[in-house]
Amino acid sequence: MKNILTMTGFCLTIPLLTSCSNHSAVNYATNVVVRELGGPIADVYSTVQTAQSIQKDVIAFEALVRILTTEARVNWGDEKSASNKEYVKYTNNYRTRVFVNFEQGKVHVETLDQQDLKHAIIVTLLTPYNPDEVDLFSDKAVPLGEEPMLYGQVLDQQGKPIRWEWRASQFADYLIDNHLITRSSAKGTIYAIDLDLVGDHLIKRQYQYASIVRQMSQRYQIKESLIYAIMRTESSFNPYAVSHANAYGLMQIIPSTAGRDVFKLVKRKSGQPSRNYLFNPSNNIDAGTAYLHILETRYLKQVRDPLVRHYAIISAYNGGAGNVLKTFHSNRTRAMEILNQMEPEEAYWALTRKHPRQESRNYLKKVTKAQKDFYKGDV
Repeated sequence: MKNILTMTGFCLTIPLLTSCSNHSAVNYATNVVVRELGGPIADVYSTVQTAQSIQKDVIAFEALVRILTTEARVNWGDEKSASNKEYVKYTNNYRTRVFVNFEQGKVHVETLDQQDLKHAIIVTLLTPYNPDEVDLFSDKAVPLGEEPMLYGQVLDQQGKPIRWEWRASQFADYLIDNHLITRSSAKGTIYAIDLDLVGDHLIKRQYQYASIVRQMSQRYQIKESLIYAIMRTESSFNPYAVSHANAYGLMQIIPSTAGRDVFKLVKRKSGQPSRNYLFNPSNNIDAGTAYLHILETRYLKQVRDPLVRHYAIISAYNGGAGNVLKTFHSNRTRAMEILNQMEPEEAYWALTRKHPRQESRNYLKKVTKAQKDFYKGDV
């Protein structure tokens, strides 16, 4: 398997050495770059640095994911990991794990180590939103101290929000005394607790980002209701959202596609955003809204009817502008002509019935419905 890296005008073919150590793979990548470009290292130093950085990041991340899935399978008999609407974190040598389902409003903490259950509950209640410190792809411990990610979304037995460790500790004792769940597994007894987020947890999360959404809406001339609707559909406002397609954050940006487009066409810089960059709410909402702006002003700007273009943009955010046009004809020019002859309800029908991807058909339905929930009459 090969990865083609295009940078500073050169096209370099560098094998992904998934069986080698990061150090040897990076050294190999360096040698390939020098051999391809020729000349002394000083002449190609910046290009080599870029190749090293990309190669090292890819290999290291692949290794982390492989380790996590292997450890999950060994300890738990499955390969559960974080997704776009569910926060999943392993700790304690992968013998303890936490699930926060932001769509369903459910929290589940389970461990194979009974002595770790109380600590795991406390950490879950006090986990901060800090992508630089909370590593979803390892069993690294979670540092506490900042305002918790779930603050106001979980209430204790007295109906109080949980900010400090003393209250989290008391609530953990209450949960263990009154709601402990045990079950047998091939690896031993599993000790667990379940709890619900507050009824309006979705609303509490979504308006944490109100000032950022307003700023990006004005910057890129995209309706606030559309930004909110896409965030709800993509992640249920899960700040740690990640998908198997390598999309990250609230608006589920794929670094190598939408992320790269935003960097190139809007930010006027090379490369693509990192995972940590996209886990930052401000950066993520900026990138997602900027990509909507690109779709509207570049890829789908020839769609004349504003509402038809609106439907096309939503569909393209999920499945790409190319697939929007394929819905109508294999020839892009002819597809645009057909699209421009349609009434909005005809275009909507086609995109929700004839689009090449079933996911994109459903996506347009979900986002248009969600958008109406935010600002009545905005669409």
